[in-house]
Amino acid sequence: MESLIGLLVGAPLLGAAVLLCGGRRLDRTGHWLGTALAGASFAIGLVLFAEMLSRDAEDRALHQHLFSWIPVGGFQADVAFQLDQLSMTFVLLITGVGSLIHLYSVGYMEHDERRRRFFGYLNLFLAAMLLLVLADNYLLLYVGWEGVGLASYLLIGFWQHKPSAATAAKKAFLVNRVGDVGLSIAIMVMFTTFGTFAFEPVLTSVGETGEGTLTAIGLMLLLAACGKSAQVPLQSWLGDAMEGPTPVSALIHAATMVTAGVYLITRSADIFNAAPDAQLAVVTVGAVTLLFGAIVGCAKDDIKKALAGSTMSQIGYMMLAAGLGPIGYAFAIMHLVTHGFFKAGLFLGAGSVMHGMNDEVDMRRYGGLRKYMPVTFVTFGLGYLAIIGFPPLSGFFSKDLIIEAAFAKGGTQGWILGSCALLGAALTAYYMTRVMVLTFFGEERWRNRPTPSPEASDVEPAAQHRGEHAEPHPHESPKTMTIPMIVLAFGSVFAGFFFDLNEAFVHWLEPVTDFEHGHPPVSAFTVTTATVVALLIGAGTAVAQYGRRPVPATAPRGSLLTRAARRDLLQDDFNHVALVKPGEYLTRGLVYLDHKLVDGVVNGTAAAFGGASGRLRRVQNGFARSYAVSMFGGAAVLVAATLLMRAV
Repeated sequence: MESLIGLLVGAPLLGAAVLLCGGRRLDRTGHWLGTALAGASFAIGLVLFAEMLSRDAEDRALHQHLFSWIPVGGFQADVAFQLDQLSMTFVLLITGVGSLIHLYSVGYMEHDERRRRFFGYLNLFLAAMLLLVLADNYLLLYVGWEGVGLASYLLIGFWQHKPSAATAAKKAFLVNRVGDVGLSIAIMVMFTTFGTFAFEPVLTSVGETGEGTLTAIGLMLLLAACGKSAQVPLQSWLGDAMEGPTPVSALIHAATMVTAGVYLITRSADIFNAAPDAQLAVVTVGAVTLLFGAIVGCAKDDIKKALAGSTMSQIGYMMLAAGLGPIGYAFAIMHLVTHGFFKAGLFLGAGSVMHGMNDEVDMRRYGGLRKYMPVTFVTFGLGYLAIIGFPPLSGFFSKDLIIEAAFAKGGTQGWILGSCALLGAALTAYYMTRVMVLTFFGEERWRNRPTPSPEASDVEPAAQHRGEHAEPHPHESPKTMTIPMIVLAFGSVFAGFFFDLNEAFVHWLEPVTDFEHGHPPVSAFTVTTATVVALLIGAGTAVAQYGRRPVPATAPRGSLLTRAARRDLLQDDFNHVALVKPGEYLTRGLVYLDHKLVDGVVNGTAAAFGGASGRLRRVQNGFARSYAVSMFGGAAVLVAATLLMRAV
């Protein structure tokens, strides 16, 4: 069975190669080829999953060594895979949700002339993410890490005729490079400390290493995770990434890129367990980001950007749980999987709404769509109930366990973390109820509204075929789009219950992540009650504000916090002031020093030698009389010097 592991990566990688190199002859069938190979990878994953279940819990890890990549003296880097309970969880999520997104894209990208290339990039994205989670060493993980960054750049900027899309792709690429520096430094420190990159020898040698070294490695790994998972302070790229096609947003937010950071922290659990300061940094980043993203989501009128703020916040919950150590690792991954179902469903639902509304994204121009798009309404609604943690849907189980674990941290820190998680639950219910009400309820605000010109430069290619310039005529999406939404809705409803039944998911991951039962200062029933009350307060506030009052066509000015949230809590402004401007001044200073000092020394030396050679050339004039005078003068000097020395 171990020989099948490489096929998990090989199937989508083959699809990417064929679709990107096969030429226009594949334009008519390429999308189905890409979808079939994604589905094939999922089928292989199911076969391997069944094989793992047939083994004892402590003997489920599978390994496959393909070849030695870089064998140079003591430097040994292998292309080898490790499939254990943690990586299997990600494999099924990536390939399962990824295959549904591929199927959805068949309908969503139907009229795009570059659809074949789009599916090639989707396959490349799956292959890179699978390589990341299957690698048995940090160096090979880094290859997949960079592959994910490349694929996200290509997909976010897929409609590069839009300046905003091209800019967003570059922004995502550059911000992630900052985090990637952290991962590269961590890998180099690992090699100098442990003499290897492989997970097993590195993680088993943690007890023999100083805490300072482990803290440095942990902080660098956290920096890398912040970049890929859009956590503070490297979160600024995520909202702009919505410029890509909606299936890309679903893939990034649910199954691939933003989950990579959580995987990295959980895979490196032994390092963080032995480095309390690094672990504290993880939990702090998670708590700050879950509130940061929720506040941003509350103020967005763009449906996709509201969901982007939501993703930032939900990944914050996962990072918080991962930072809690053995009492939270399993809950972080559990919430990651349930989030994969309902967030993919929400993004695909948003894409379905855009499909029926001529790619309008402003929720203030929606309203009353439940009558026209019943399947989208029901599936989106179930995803909405799951993400706010409404019992007994999947988000209720995973989020409630994280909040309990936060309180179980104990002491003042536990109360602070638990309170942040509860406040995040209330904010989640508020902004998601706002999205639900503005989109599917109330008056039909899209009638008789001004529309952009069809010649506008930012009109998406698919929208041109659907009549972007015409008044929207909402309608349900084709079956290739609704079937994936229905499947994901089932996961949104039932996954959490089955995961929590007899602690099934915790026991599944326990051999890899370890597990400790937390003991919150209050009962689990009290925490659950507080969580439900928080979501009811948040949802009720949103209904009162947007469901019972007229919705203005343009957003009112709002409070200072609201205005800041619309600008992503000034994250771009901060980056401009803290990073861009100092960078500009540093560059100008270096240019000045280069011109005045470096060039001055070089040019001055050249001028000195040039002047000296010019003067020497006057001596060599070719006239015998000049040479005779020079010889006579030299002889006279020598005679005078000799007489002077004798006299002395």
